[in-house]
Amino acid sequence: MGTLTYDSKVTASIDDRILAHLQVVILAKLRRGEPFAFTWNENANGLGRTTIWIHNAISLTFQYYGGKVPPINSRWVQALVRSSNSVGGLEILPEPPALPPAGPDAGTAALL
Repeated sequence: MGTLTYDSKVTASIDDRILAHLQVVILAKLRRGEPFAFTWNENANGLGRTTIWIHNAISLTFQYYGGKVPPINSRWVQALVRSSNSVGGLEILPEPPALPPAGPDAGTAALL
């Protein structure tokens, strides 16, 4: 279970695999200067739902429990990007089945 820390004040415990996919999407949007809302549910902690405004001027930290980067599912990244571009902002979506790799140059860079 990893941790997303926002502005040194708000933290969320998120599975490492999910967090790695969120990191791809969030960093791509920040590189483009595209602020957006990010909402997640914390029902397991009894806290309900949290929404933050992600912007370049606010610090963000991704901390992982495990030491290995999980394989990135390009279809999941695409779905998360679509979510981040919606009126409601980025939300954690269920992972779709991955597509088979297209070759040695297949990666997430072309998806963003």
